[in-house]
Amino acid sequence: MIKLLTMLMLSISLTYANSVMPTEAIPDLTYTWVGLLSLAIFVVAYYFVATEEKYHIDKAKPALFAGTFMFILIAGYYAWHGLNMELVNTEVEHLILEIAEIFFFLFVAMTYIETLIHMNVFEKLKYNLISKGYNYRKLFWFTGLLAFFISPIADNLTTALILSTVLITIERENKRFLVPGAINIVVAANAGGAWSPFGDITTLMAWTAGKGEFVDFIYLFPSAVIGYLVTAYLLSRFVPQTHPKFDVATEKEPLIMQGGIMVVFLGLFTIVSAVIAHQVLHMPAMWGMMFGLAVLKLFQYRLKKKYNSKLNIFESMSKIENNTLLFFFGILAAVGALYFVGWLGLAALVYHPDILGPTWANIGVGFLSAIVDNVPVMSAILKANPDMGVDQWMLVTMTAGIGGSLISFGSAAGVGVMGKLKGIYTFGSHMKFAWTILVGYIVSILIWYAQFEVLGLY
Repeated sequence: MIKLLTMLMLSISLTYANSVMPTEAIPDLTYTWVGLLSLAIFVVAYYFVATEEKYHIDKAKPALFAGTFMFILIAGYYAWHGLNMELVNTEVEHLILEIAEIFFFLFVAMTYIETLIHMNVFEKLKYNLISKGYNYRKLFWFTGLLAFFISPIADNLTTALILSTVLITIERENKRFLVPGAINIVVAANAGGAWSPFGDITTLMAWTAGKGEFVDFIYLFPSAVIGYLVTAYLLSRFVPQTHPKFDVATEKEPLIMQGGIMVVFLGLFTIVSAVIAHQVLHMPAMWGMMFGLAVLKLFQYRLKKKYNSKLNIFESMSKIENNTLLFFFGILAAVGALYFVGWLGLAALVYHPDILGPTWANIGVGFLSAIVDNVPVMSAILKANPDMGVDQWMLVTMTAGIGGSLISFGSAAGVGVMGKLKGIYTFGSHMKFAWTILVGYIVSILIWYAQFEVLGLY
């Protein structure tokens, strides 16, 4: 009886899978009216995202409009021409899954950060830093180096969110410190994440796709660290050596709320849970993050019962930068639409030796990642699967991650910091110092070439 039920369930599952997962090829709509219109909508939306300061339109609005409207147009085109609507449905469902994984991952990370802010953890860290007499330039180096070495463990986005929060608690007005400091954190988080399989979404994608072993990514450390240090040194020349306004005699030392240190450890536990969920249990990383959120809420219940704590996790959730989450939803949906109609598929052509070849194509990926976002770009490359060795797969992993720093919203870390430092760290303020990032990017590529291609040390 059990065997019969098992066979019946398997039969139903296979029938359902075949009905919802069409096997026919997706039509190439690149040069149709819907393909050209989708590209035009993306370009216009991108323009308004880039000129957020000029028009005072939150970046989430054009991104969300473009992402949703482009797929509505595509579905309308399929319906009008009698094409298989299941292709659109399947693509949208896969896209929803991809967005949900990122969305909930960010949601939990932001909840933890807001909780730590509420419990005065960052105020205490700020007091400890400034009370030691560090000037702005030393604080610049301190936060940057922390970001570089935390990112390989905690991922670049979470690291950028944590360190940008520290930055804004140290100083809230001095843009001569805040802007270079914010750029420094973004570059450090992205560079640090490039040499770890789970330091960035792009490296994680390449690792799980079998494009390199765990140790192969670690060989990128020299390129990542030297390129970052070059950029950080150039940026540091613009940071004043004055001190933040602080008087030990008058400033009251903040006290961390009861349970605050435990929340820090729960945050680390949540990151470990995310890694284990993905690497060991083969589940989405956000599942481990959501488990960590559940543990945090249980800890809140214990604090309330034992210490009558006023900590409210739902209050922390209400302070999350929802525009950042919606921006990610919109931009990933828009890029998914471009991929579906065929535009991103054209990128695979440049890998042919008669056009650019792998090295120059992979270097160009860094610039494309800054414009489009490194996650969908890496996804398109992995789907195209050009014939490359480990050395070239490591190059494209590095350029996709580090290249995303060239523009403020070219990476998850940059978008997260833009949400934290509204009106301070913007597209315009970032572009004034973009040349320093470009110099570091070039240095990273030169180090890679010397190590991988000349010396063969990998």
